[in-house]
Amino acid sequence: MGLFNFLTQEIAIDLGTANTLIIHNDKVVVDEPSIVAKDRMTGQVIAVGKKAMQMHGKTHEDIKTIRPLKDGVIADFNAAEHMIRGMIKMMSEKKPLFTPSLKMVICIPSGITEVEKRAVKDSAEHAGGKEVYLIHEPMAAAIGIGIDVLEPMGNMIIDIGGGTSEIAVIALGGIVCDKSIRVAGDDFTNDIVEYMRRQHNLLIGERSAEQIKIEVGSAVIELENPPEDYAVQGRDLMTGTPKEIVVSYSEIAHALDKSIAKIEDAVLSALEMTPPELSADIYKTGLYLAGGGSMLRGLDSRVSGKTKLPVHIAEDPLRCVARGTGIALKNVAKLPFLIKS
Repeated sequence: MGLFNFLTQEIAIDLGTANTLIIHNDKVVVDEPSIVAKDRMTGQVIAVGKKAMQMHGKTHEDIKTIRPLKDGVIADFNAAEHMIRGMIKMMSEKKPLFTPSLKMVICIPSGITEVEKRAVKDSAEHAGGKEVYLIHEPMAAAIGIGIDVLEPMGNMIIDIGGGTSEIAVIALGGIVCDKSIRVAGDDFTNDIVEYMRRQHNLLIGERSAEQIKIEVGSAVIELENPPEDYAVQGRDLMTGTPKEIVVSYSEIAHALDKSIAKIEDAVLSALEMTPPELSADIYKTGLYLAGGGSMLRGLDSRVSGKTKLPVHIAEDPLRCVARGTGIALKNVAKLPFLIKS
């Protein structure tokens, strides 16, 4: 088989609601927003990833932008297939003489149904995957953090992505109990849009709200090192003209409070379901935060205050799941928890 190794390309895909990452040879080769732009007339895909994101919210009637994933699962099968295919093409600048067969490991939310699982597998196979394995996101996050998931030691992972928040207790290479809620980064963005409309009579787009979240997003009203206030531009709902206002991190903390409270409740619910021996382990090891949502300022201290447990944020929360998926790809034969299609 070694002779024909070059005919097979091994890739790990973190198929996220907000971003898709592809790992090849232990390196992140693609890190793009999960979005495609299509021509309404011909149905042809015009752009994928960053180029499509630049068009988002700015298109005319002949072009529409689609986010193929909603709540961590595929909502538009056709667009998802085009997106995966387009991103695989981005991996190599030079056009290969022949198309290698692909061996893929893709991560999926732990609360996914069989039908949704099938949609991921089919999209991957249509995009050229000959051998497709699936791994649950909390498991990939744990591997990416550096936890030995095969040990008889309980660890709790809280993975806050774009569409779903996954809370799972992992031991002996399996998920002992998990709680998956469809409240995550996208909901934070929608909360900010809603808050601006209600509080300031200002209509802003999804991209502007995302920027506010990055610049001044916070989970607590008082921070030790607060970010500077941020200027937001949008449309005044009273006059219909463009205007600018300045927002502070404490305002955004108010806007996000309800969604963060739902994640806290889910964490407490998962802790309630945990067997006592594993609870004892978690008391020693604490909780691990991963995913883009965990980068929200003060979220670790807020969760820690609620659970009375130490909370650790992964080293590179955005790429933690992708890194874990990449490690799983190299150890396919040794990991019993991978789901083979």
